[in-house]
Formats: sequence, C-alpha cells, structure tokens
Amino acid sequence: MKPNYQLSPELLDNRTQFSAPFFQRFALRHDHAPLQLNASISKNYLFPTLYANVSCAIGVFLCDYQKAQALLPHPKMKPVAMPKGRALVTFSCYQYKQVLGMAPYNEIAMTIPVMVDASLNVPVLPMVVPGFKKFGFYVFHMPVTSQENRIRGQQIWGLPKAVETVEIAEDNQFSTIRAYDGEDKPYFTLRVPTQGKATAFDVSSNLYSLRDNRLLQSPTHFKGSFRVNKYLSRLWKKGGDDPKMLILGDGPKAQMLKSLDIEPQPFQFRYAATMNACFDLPNVDYVSPLGLG
Repeated sequence: MKPNYQLSPELLDNRTQFSAPFFQRFALRHDHAPLQLNASISKNYLFPTLYANVSCAIGVFLCDYQKAQALLPHPKMKPVAMPKGRALVTFSCYQYKQVLGMAPYNEIAMTIPVMVDASLNVPVLPMVVPGFKKFGFYVFHMPVTSQENRIRGQQIWGLPKAVETVEIAEDNQFSTIRAYDGEDKPYFTLRVPTQGKATAFDVSSNLYSLRDNRLLQSPTHFKGSFRVNKYLSRLWKKGGDDPKMLILGDGPKAQMLKSLDIEPQPFQFRYAATMNACFDLPNVDYVSPLGLG
C-alpha cells in the first residue's frame, strides 16, 4: 500500500462494523480534547481504537542482547533475556482493513520485548507465561502508510511512526511484507508462513513508548486464530543456513536493524488471515519508574 497523505475533515462513519463480541468488552470514550491534525482539521476520536478484519503476520527473531539494550531509552528497561547472550526482536505486520473512524492502512510494529524496572530479569518466561506485570513491548520503529495515523501515533503515544510504502502480499504459503524508505528497493522484507499449527489467541499486553521524554504504557488487545510455527531449538544454538525469511536491504533504517545482529533463522512465526484488535490511550495511572528527564 502506497502512502496516504490525505487528511479528511470528518471521521469515517463505520461504527456498525464493530459488532463482534470482542468489541463489546470495551467502553468507547473520547480523549480529553480533540486532536489537532493540522491548522484547519481536528478530530474527536473514540478510544480505544478498534480494528476489525485485520490480517496479521508476526516474525520473532533472536538478536544480540547488548545491542538490543542500546536501542532502549533507559538502562532500567531490559530486553527479555534469552540464552547465549541474546534478546528478541518482533516484527508485527498488519493490514488494518476496518478501523473505527478511519480509512484502512498497513503498519509494521518493530518492537523489543522488555521488562521495565524489574528486580529480576527472568529469562524466557515473560514471553510464554502471563502475569509478568512489568513485561511489555518497546516500539523502536513503526512504518505506516497513513499520514493521519502517523500524526495520531506521534502526538498521542509518542510512537516512532514514519510514513512509508508497506506492501503485504499473501498466498497459500507465505505472507510477504516489504517496507520501502522512499526507494525502489525495500529495506525490510519478511516472509511469514500462512500454514502452521492452529492456535487460538486472546491476548492483552502493553506497549511502551516515549512522549515528551516520558515513558508511556498503553494497553493493546487482540483475538484470533493463528497459524503458528515454533523453532524452539534456536534457544540453544546459533548459526546455520539463512532461510531468507528476513532480508534487510540498504539505507539508514536497514542499518538500524542490522545493528541488532539479528539471527536470520526465525524463532517463531504467527499468521492470522483475520483477527480483531484494539489499542487504547496511554494508561493515566501508570507512573514511570524511569528517570528520563
């Protein structure tokens, strides 16, 4: 999908598209004030933002722990530790086909799973066992095809969104995602299998981001049936042939990703042809334990 720089003055009237039981869990509300998108357009969005009929492809890879730590904004925010001096990096790729009040768009959330100010950084378990209150995902880059959503993401959550071309092509074998940074060649290509073990997910988690030098915690939820492929043997070994599931090109954003020393062999893939999701405003009761001033 090519970038959409249009800013319409009205919210899309599509609330009837969000009648599934999943969406009934959430009480819609407005923020404290409308969001000013430019000098002449402001919008009074409803929150949480609801997403229906979302295709989702996720790739999880192992990377160097110290280099993942270097991308984080504070030393008390730690990557979830993995064996052999490694951390994880996740690429969550979305086709948002129905968005409450807005036009469809594509997006990639590039994140590092983290523990925030935890007394003990327990290896591996926060990724597989619910209940770690200081666990979440720190967003370090977020290509998006919508200018409206770039503005929303930066102003409300401080998310590092950048308007880019994000192409997502699907067939009966792979979902192939490509992100372009204004060039003809993609700097990021990910192939996620569309077949795998059927697994139901109903997940709530937190995204961490920085706005005005303050750490924010924002709840995210999704529900759907995924096709999952796990490669748990990667926990205990390094090296091996490159299956070309993750290809990094050239340019500063590719270099940022290459700086993590990402192992080309995948750790896990998840794919859902359709799911429901929502993303809420930052948690007003969250008090950051990090001194970022």
